[in-house]
Amino acid sequence: MQFNGKTPSINQIRYFVAVAKYLSFRQAAGILGISQPTLTSQISALENLLGLTLFERSRTGTLLSPQGKALLDAAEEVLQASQRFGEIARDLSEGEMVTFRLGIPPTLGPYLLPFVLPDLHKRKPGLRFYVREGAPNALQHGLLRGEYDLILSPLSGENSQLITQPLFKEPLKFVTPSDHKLSGKAFVKPEEISGEKVLTLEDRHHFHHQVQRICDEIGADLQRDYEGTSLDTLRQMVVMGMGVAFLPGLYIHSELHKPEALHVCEIADMPIERQHSLAWRNTAPGRKTFREISIIIKEIIETRLSNAVTIVNPASSPIQKR
Repeated sequence: MQFNGKTPSINQIRYFVAVAKYLSFRQAAGILGISQPTLTSQISALENLLGLTLFERSRTGTLLSPQGKALLDAAEEVLQASQRFGEIARDLSEGEMVTFRLGIPPTLGPYLLPFVLPDLHKRKPGLRFYVREGAPNALQHGLLRGEYDLILSPLSGENSQLITQPLFKEPLKFVTPSDHKLSGKAFVKPEEISGEKVLTLEDRHHFHHQVQRICDEIGADLQRDYEGTSLDTLRQMVVMGMGVAFLPGLYIHSELHKPEALHVCEIADMPIERQHSLAWRNTAPGRKTFREISIIIKEIIETRLSNAVTIVNPASSPIQKR
């Protein structure tokens, strides 16, 4: 509805509906909390804008004109839509009803989110997450380009455009075939792994480069010719005796309930772990909500996964504020 480049205001439509409901300018003005002359002036302005007479006025009262009756249902729909618009905007501003695009690496998402998202949904029923997996570098670039609203990633590099909230540290466990010479030990010395053939994922994964650094440090032989495409593939390669490997603690917690074909242990005096953080753009409208989400996720992880990971202490790893 547009006339001479102008459209009726929401208030004008509200005034029209009120007068149509009470068929009394005086009563409608009282309900609306405005003076009767103001209401009369606004209705006249609306009629002039529309080029229609909306009410029949007489000394005995006010009646809707045929044109007014024809417009009343549409006017009420406009007010209902306006109210709904305001309610949705309020919910969005409070983070109570919105879908966020969450990016997470494939070496983490399937083994973390089933423990986190159901409880998060209970505490924030209006929140929805559209989850996409990707390598950490790709996730960070996608976050900066606006392809994601949030990412949960092991990357900890400084970036002036991002706010990063450390969540937890996940241990990396050393796994061998059950018939390997190191099988049966709870802790393996670094020198005992020297020269071992270590399997890992393809180099597009951040996990690959962390394992490569470990191998360089302890003198193990990283097998570049036999790289797994997933953690499940890597696990099966170890079971088949193709080598040994490091596997994330959450993967072991989620998938290796009775690892008869594998032996899981740790490197003595050499804690190996990766830190995961929730990150978002420092210009994101939902910054306040994202901080709240990060706190809730940490609480859920501490409750449900404290036997598998270690929550990051805010005192030692503060939020990076930018």
